[in-house]
Amino acid sequence: MKASAISAMFVTSLLVASGVNAEVFSLKVENDVFTGGQDGHYTNGIEGSLAFEPEQAHWTRNLAGVLPGWSTSDLSYAAYRFGHQLYTPEEIETAELQEQDRPYAGLVFGGVTLFADEQREGLRMSDTFTLDAGLVGQGAGGKRLQRAVHKVTGSDAPEGWDNQLENEPFVNLGYEKRWWLQHQLGGLELEYGPSVGGAVGNLYTYASTGAGVRFGQGLARSLSQPAVTPAPSGAQYFKPGEGFGWFVFANLEGRFMAHNMLLDGNTFKDSHSVDREKWVGDAQLGVAMLWDRWQLSFANVWRSHEFKTQQEHDQFGSVTLSTWL
Repeated sequence: MKASAISAMFVTSLLVASGVNAEVFSLKVENDVFTGGQDGHYTNGIEGSLAFEPEQAHWTRNLAGVLPGWSTSDLSYAAYRFGHQLYTPEEIETAELQEQDRPYAGLVFGGVTLFADEQREGLRMSDTFTLDAGLVGQGAGGKRLQRAVHKVTGSDAPEGWDNQLENEPFVNLGYEKRWWLQHQLGGLELEYGPSVGGAVGNLYTYASTGAGVRFGQGLARSLSQPAVTPAPSGAQYFKPGEGFGWFVFANLEGRFMAHNMLLDGNTFKDSHSVDREKWVGDAQLGVAMLWDRWQLSFANVWRSHEFKTQQEHDQFGSVTLSTWL
């Protein structure tokens, strides 16, 4: 609750400062316990976001105007985001450095998402751009947060945080483009198609490609589905007050990872690191429901090995609750 309250305060302050009038607040929680996984690797993430439709003079339209292939009129929605993430090895009860497992790392960030959507006959194209800045290391408070949560829940105390990555600020840019072919099937709606993307920064650098599908009722009310780190977060903006809607979604994505600070270690300081796998794949399956002023989605993610000494693939869940304020 403490982390969610901080997220809410952050995005609310951005709202007041920017003069946005119509907005959707979302809270996303990612955790391996949602799918019965072990408390290790990407163990927890929480993100608060505020999505809105920018007015013509809003600064996010000026930002869109300087991006290659974008114009100020292309921007459909934008979002402010704030989040915190925890990464640990599998054996958190061990105080000694576990050289064969991933480093301990806490991560805190703030960012902005730009989302553009273009509708054509039987085809929808979407573009997502993200700009994130934050901190990896002791200053992110991962040690205190995980120990406090585990104390409250009666879980095993994490003992290895003295081996975590050192403080390092980061800036990262992310981009994704999707093509959605559209059909009607017995009163239901179907969208499917490929995607390409990538990221550049001292946190992540990668290129990606994939394919996704969405099937259900009211797809036009919710154009973006939740993404899981390191993929760019979409703007969780939806249209309210049009009755009940639902859709199931699936996505496959492969990434060529050129850099991952959370595995490669700090850029300018000596720290624990592991040998990163260059090719990483995700499989995502989920469901979303819309009613009145609310949207709820759940996704299950299977991820292939991220480093060479990893014993098993990772599995975790993502829950996102959105509402109009």
